[in-house]
Amino acid sequence: MQVCCTKDSNFNPNTTLGEEFLPRQDGDLTIMYDVIRTYDTNYWAQVTISNHNPLGRLDNWQLSWDWMKEEFIFAMKGAYPSVIDATDCIYGSQGDYYQGLDFSTVLNCLRRPTIIDLPLTMANDTNLGMIPFCCRNGTILPPSMDPSKSTSAFQINVFKMPPDLNRSQLSPPQNWQISGTLNPDFQCGPPVRVSPSQFPNPSGLPSDSTAVASWQVVCNITQPKGVSPRCCVSFSAYYNESIIPCQTCACGCPSSSSRTCSTTTPALFLPSQALLLPFENRTKLATAWADVNHLRIPNPLPCGDNCGVSLNWHLYTDYTSGWTARMTIFNWDDTSFVDWFAAVELDKAAAPGYQKVYSFNGSVLNGVNNTIFMQGLPGLNYLVAETDGADPAKDPRVPGKQQSVISFTKKNLPGINVPAGDGFPTKVYFNGEECSLPKVLPSGNSHRLGSASITSVLIAIIVLMLIQQ
Repeated sequence: MQVCCTKDSNFNPNTTLGEEFLPRQDGDLTIMYDVIRTYDTNYWAQVTISNHNPLGRLDNWQLSWDWMKEEFIFAMKGAYPSVIDATDCIYGSQGDYYQGLDFSTVLNCLRRPTIIDLPLTMANDTNLGMIPFCCRNGTILPPSMDPSKSTSAFQINVFKMPPDLNRSQLSPPQNWQISGTLNPDFQCGPPVRVSPSQFPNPSGLPSDSTAVASWQVVCNITQPKGVSPRCCVSFSAYYNESIIPCQTCACGCPSSSSRTCSTTTPALFLPSQALLLPFENRTKLATAWADVNHLRIPNPLPCGDNCGVSLNWHLYTDYTSGWTARMTIFNWDDTSFVDWFAAVELDKAAAPGYQKVYSFNGSVLNGVNNTIFMQGLPGLNYLVAETDGADPAKDPRVPGKQQSVISFTKKNLPGINVPAGDGFPTKVYFNGEECSLPKVLPSGNSHRLGSASITSVLIAIIVLMLIQQ
């Protein structure tokens, strides 16, 4: 027997909803809201956060949304509400309807809950963990750094309210927002119904299970107007002894700071040793340096940069065949950074001239123009927090610090002028956050001539006198 099948061009297949799903969209970060089990009064949904931006990142992420139909969170796996509170349910319409429900086990009844990730130790917990891609302490890395750590997921048990008490009546939450610490800002769109997601069969069989319904939320990196960055960069070079520090109030200033310092006066140039001191301990060195170099000392003095992380880009050497730079990262915050990364954009030198990063793991980033991506080597990827000095009573606090030299070649870059600006970055990122850059570059002046050694001796004497005082 032989059977021949031909395609019927007039056949219209039936879809689940009687309408076509919208196509899935691309974005810097996407959030999937997949309903995986549904009952008359409640359902289980899986929320999957996926990072697609090569420079995007989230640390200690916090996810929030609005319930539109008086839903509440009964249970969760893989994440947890930042506040455990059933008060709104007990005194609200939820308590009137679910009179037989034990609200002591309800996790959250807020109209806008905030969800946080669980620590690594909960990954294998039978009650709260055991969800793939869960429990990473709120860290979502860029896929260029580690694709296996660019996704975070959790499951949530949602109870519904009348008149939505049937299996097929499903409504996703609205007004999604996600944020992290020292990370870029994300702007999220509304949830869009898409084709049901498929998941590997939990039993291990070679088949996939399909979600009951799926919605996609697309979030893109934005720079909100008026929001200050959270990291800054200082410039220095072998031909000038002065450090051009981070800009005044680069990361914002307290509203009352103008009474004691100027928020508009440019920051004072610094000697190199001042970079290791907190801003409040730099005043004597900065004013002494300005006095020796005949620079104007404003009154009041400029405010600090107020940044938790600062980076110094130092033009180290410049030869006919190549040049080198040294990048130093300072952590002035009370929080350590695990699996940190930095990215430097050099318009003319990165892609064709980059050779090697010596103390970091570095490479030219694919898909991002002229950008060098750097991260800590295995076992050295921990940027510690600021700590007390050897004698806290008199010694200033010490920042966490890591640095490396980066080498470049001029072989394929005819006409490159490193000191004139080609050797300085046009953009710098730390953990996905774009940092503030100085508005001027180090200049080649009399400091690079014979007077350099005399100036160094004078500064050493002044610093010694200040220390003795």
